[in-house]
Amino acid sequence: MAITTKSFGKAPDGTDVSLYTITNGNGLTAEVTDFGAILVRLFVPDKEGKTADVVLGFDSVEGYFKNGSFFGSTIGPSANRIDNACFTIDGVKYQLAVNDSTNNLHSDADKGYHKRVWNAQLKDNSVVFSLDDADGSMGFPGNRKVQVTYTVTEDNGLQIDYDVTSDKKTLINMTNHSYFNLSGHDSGSIEAHKLWINASRYTPVYERLIPTGELVNVAGTPFDFTAMKTVGDDIGADDVQLGYGQGYDHNYVLDDFDGTLKKVASVEDPASGRKMDVYTDQPGLQFYAGNCIKPETGKGGAAYDKRSGLCLETQCFPDAINQGFQDVVYGPDRPYKTTTVYKFCN
Repeated sequence: MAITTKSFGKAPDGTDVSLYTITNGNGLTAEVTDFGAILVRLFVPDKEGKTADVVLGFDSVEGYFKNGSFFGSTIGPSANRIDNACFTIDGVKYQLAVNDSTNNLHSDADKGYHKRVWNAQLKDNSVVFSLDDADGSMGFPGNRKVQVTYTVTEDNGLQIDYDVTSDKKTLINMTNHSYFNLSGHDSGSIEAHKLWINASRYTPVYERLIPTGELVNVAGTPFDFTAMKTVGDDIGADDVQLGYGQGYDHNYVLDDFDGTLKKVASVEDPASGRKMDVYTDQPGLQFYAGNCIKPETGKGGAAYDKRSGLCLETQCFPDAINQGFQDVVYGPDRPYKTTTVYKFCN
C-alpha cells in the first residue's frame, strides 16, 4: 500500500490544498483532497484488468469552488433535506439556510463541510481528515470535532469512516455524495447500469422532496429494486413520485437494519463488467440517478450531463430530526460514528 501527496492548488482564501493518492496491490486507486474531504478520482479495474476512473469530478480544486452537484463531497453536518430549514432540540429552535425551495439541503451550499479545508493525517492505507466546527456554524449548535477517514483495503474496498463529537446536543447525519459511473466518469448515461437495493420499502415525498412520513412498499412500483433491475427500465414511468424527483431521488428503507455493517446495494455495469457493492450500518440509502446534473465540463474535458452518474448515499432518513424516523441528535454523551464501504469486483 502506498500514499503519495501533491499540490491540488489553493483554496479561495489562499490556503494550500493537497491531493492524496492511495493505491492497493490490485490496481484500486483513490484520490482524495483536503478541500472538502472530497473523493476526486477512483480508478477501478474492469473484467480485462483495464482501469478507469469511475467517479465524476474536476481536474483542479477550482472546479470544486462551486460544485453545484456536490461531486465527491463529504456532506455535513446534515445531509439531504430538512423541512422549512429548521429543527428543535430541547425546546430550542435552530434556523438553517433556506437553499432548496423552503428546505435546507446538505447543510449549506457555501459553508458546508464540502467547502472547508480539512487537516490531513496519513496512515498506512488511509487519509484521516479532521476539522473543528464552531458552535452556531451554519445554524447548528455545539462545538464539533469532525473526522472523516478514507481507507483503501486490499480486497478492493473504499471505506469511509465518520466520527463526530459535540459539546452540545446537535443534529448530525453525514454522507458522501460521489457520483458513480462504472463504465468510466466520461461514459455518458448510467441508465444501462443494473441496480439491487435490499429495501422492500421507501419514503415517498411531497413535491418539495420532503418525506410524507409514510413507509411504502416498493412491490409493484417503479421503485422496486429488490431484484437486480436496469436503472433506465422504469425511470421514465408515469409515476407522481418520479415526477417530483425528475427520476429516482428517494430514500430507501433498508431491510434487516440492526446498526451493524451489512451489504445493502449492488451496482453492475454490463459494458465493463465492473460491480460495486455498498455496505453500511445506517438505516437508509438515498438513490439519486443524477437527474439534475446540468451540462458542464468535468475531468479530462468530459461532458457531464443529466444522469452521467448515480449516487448511493448512506444515511438516516431525510428530515428525521423533524419526523422522528431515527434519533439523529448527538452530543456529549453520544458521539456519532458510522462506516460506509464501496467494494469493487469484476
